[in-house]
Amino acid sequence: MNIFIYDKDARVAVLKMVLEYLEEKMSGVMLDRVKRINNSKLHAFLGEIIRLCEPSSVFVSTGSLEDYEYIRRKAIESGEEIPTGIPGHTVHFDSPLDQARARGDTFILTDEKLPFINTKPRHEGLNEVTSLLRGSMRGREMLVGFYSLGPKKSRFQILAVQVTDSYYVLHSENILYRSAYDEFVRLGEDANFLKFVHSQGELDERGGSKNIDKRRICIDLASDTVYSVNTQYGGNSIGLKKLSLRLTMARALREGWLAEHMFVIGIECGDKILYFTGAFPSASGKTSTCMVGNIIGDDIAFIRAVDGEARVVNPEIGIFGIIDGINAKDDKLIWEVLNKPGEVIFSNILLGECGEVYWNGSGKALPARGRNYLGEWWPGRKDEKGNSVPASHPNARFTVPLSSFPNLDPMYDDPEGVVVSAIIYGVRDSANTVPLVEAFDWLHGVVTIGASLETERTTAVLGKSGELEFNPFANLDFMSVNLGVYVRSHINFGCKLRNPPKIYGVNYFLCENGRYLTDKEDKKVWLRWMACRVEGEVEAVSTPIGYIPKYSDLKQLFKDILSKSYDVEAYKRQFTVKLDKYAEKAQRMLKIYSEIPETPAEVFAALEEQLSRLKRCMQEYGPHLNPLLLQ
Repeated sequence: MNIFIYDKDARVAVLKMVLEYLEEKMSGVMLDRVKRINNSKLHAFLGEIIRLCEPSSVFVSTGSLEDYEYIRRKAIESGEEIPTGIPGHTVHFDSPLDQARARGDTFILTDEKLPFINTKPRHEGLNEVTSLLRGSMRGREMLVGFYSLGPKKSRFQILAVQVTDSYYVLHSENILYRSAYDEFVRLGEDANFLKFVHSQGELDERGGSKNIDKRRICIDLASDTVYSVNTQYGGNSIGLKKLSLRLTMARALREGWLAEHMFVIGIECGDKILYFTGAFPSASGKTSTCMVGNIIGDDIAFIRAVDGEARVVNPEIGIFGIIDGINAKDDKLIWEVLNKPGEVIFSNILLGECGEVYWNGSGKALPARGRNYLGEWWPGRKDEKGNSVPASHPNARFTVPLSSFPNLDPMYDDPEGVVVSAIIYGVRDSANTVPLVEAFDWLHGVVTIGASLETERTTAVLGKSGELEFNPFANLDFMSVNLGVYVRSHINFGCKLRNPPKIYGVNYFLCENGRYLTDKEDKKVWLRWMACRVEGEVEAVSTPIGYIPKYSDLKQLFKDILSKSYDVEAYKRQFTVKLDKYAEKAQRMLKIYSEIPETPAEVFAALEEQLSRLKRCMQEYGPHLNPLLLQ
């Protein structure tokens, strides 16, 4: 009997059966915790998942310190996490074949065909994933956590329930999200919530998910539920992370707001703090950019139009960041957090025999021996194909609470959010894209920067690294709706605002002869220039692709902010606009969007206008535009 589907007359009888079933399967203490939440939808959901996964016991977390400590302790006792030499720090290892987001195994369950999105017919997908989950928790404890995406008791709040058999997953959720058991109790039957079900599946002798060929991550928009099985990697298993973004994106589209893959930071400008959001593909400088200003969030943003202003919150309260390359010189704030006592979960780094941790690019002394995601490791170790095995996986991660950072903005948990002054779209492009450009207006920015974003593939997703791929709004991996409709929602959102945020494009990875043309710290100058533009303090150079900085302004900013000179040749190399390459890109975008149903007419008009400007400019200046000629 399906306890989710019943007619009105049978409601009371079925709910009685649900509670009787829960009483049979749960201990008195845990049952009381569930019954305190007077919500029949929750009871039915838990009853169905218990019946499906068949755990030996159920632990219901109320978010208390005692419950959080229980999960931390069990994560270590179960072997899912290993303590390091620093108090509060642990290491988690995923299966060697489970080290990144699994695009090919992740599906939106819908009978609609969506461009660029892995879809599966809903009935087929549910049958498959539930068959894989059936009995998956036998002999294990089922863990139930209650959370809020966004500040509690605010217009941004979205409640969620995580069910898992992994102590590592719930430990991560406890760090990353606001506990909301009390909100479920307060709202009772009025509590609507997202649902996440995860199981590691069968484990191998090293404790990793064994059946990677049967790894499935299924997002069911119709029931606001995500199912994940035979995986441990955080991006596939921590439900409220990117998996929830698929659900909240669809909700935002229905309700007229934006759920985005964006950081939120505050940038000082005189005696003001201006708040920027930014969408960057993984491993493209997103986390390091957050550390330049006051951090509110590093990854996801909920943006609503409130009284004609764009206001934003971070649905999270922690960071699940890429650790590769983080070092004491370039990443001082993160380095401090990762090397002092406090709650930190490392994943897929190298754990030395003496409890020391090492990751690629850290600058730390390499341990003589240790353990990594492949098992025992030593310098010179090779895999079965004869390839050298790195000490740490390129997509190794760290999970920490935002409260550990000294640059945490005091407004980070404000229920009203903060006003967005600018939106930044970052790319990783070694050949073509200038380091910094400002859109002419909201529509131009949405279409030619956000919706036209192309970036080099990174190690955060499975596949060949280095290939340039279409990734609109740095969000394609998490898209759950028709892209044409999604772009329309962005265009329409700007119409709700009295003064829409400025839109910028940045690229920290432009190269020449194999060398980067910008330094890591140069982003401080780019961000300050944006702030100066928002405040109307500097002018800009108008080019066919948008506004770029004047050399004289950058020269002064480099001196004021970084205490270093900035020569005109560096400016010329960085900001020469490759008109031919931008024209080719505009033509690619026109072709891509012509094949996407329901693409707004404004998209084609904006791209055609951009292409016309580029062609006219090429007639006058040739394929490359020296920015000094316009100043």
